[in-house]
Amino acid sequence: MMSQNLQLGKSSSRRGLTPVDAGAQAPTVGDEVRQYITFTVGSEEYGVGILAVREIRGWTQENKLPSLPPHVRGIINLRGTIIPILDLRARFGGGMTEATKTHVVVVIQVGETSRGLLVDAISDILTISRDQIRPVPAMESGQQHAEYLTGLFTVEQRMVTLLDVGRLFAGEIVNAEHEDAAVGMIA
Repeated sequence: MMSQNLQLGKSSSRRGLTPVDAGAQAPTVGDEVRQYITFTVGSEEYGVGILAVREIRGWTQENKLPSLPPHVRGIINLRGTIIPILDLRARFGGGMTEATKTHVVVVIQVGETSRGLLVDAISDILTISRDQIRPVPAMESGQQHAEYLTGLFTVEQRMVTLLDVGRLFAGEIVNAEHEDAAVGMIA
């Protein structure tokens, strides 16, 4: 089955997915290919494996819980499931996002648990070969976030940083106990 690269319409008059010319970036037969959903946080573009993404939804106000890390905004009720919302800008040291109706929550499945990532906008759905992914270079500073990164690739003059969602959420204090206690607050 042939897969096709898709890109979100970027102008306000064009919303929805539209085909993108794969051009020279198209994977060849025999390459191990994967699909990624890419999104922006500030001026940076990140990607996660499409198989980890369960839903993409518009921003809705979260409910706050006490004693959360600064990068966890709170929780939302997604059709009866309590989902913690992680602010990627805050997680990566950029301060809290001033969320508006134009922001997006990418719901990710991590093991048996769903988590939400607050991002600025969805960019693309890309199909790339494993050979196109480059390792994250060693850096003198800023290594505290390197464990969340799995690689880099370029597409149409843009650099995309791939995230390891399992490591990104590892060690969070938002757990089933918080979620159970919060059900009464949201119902």
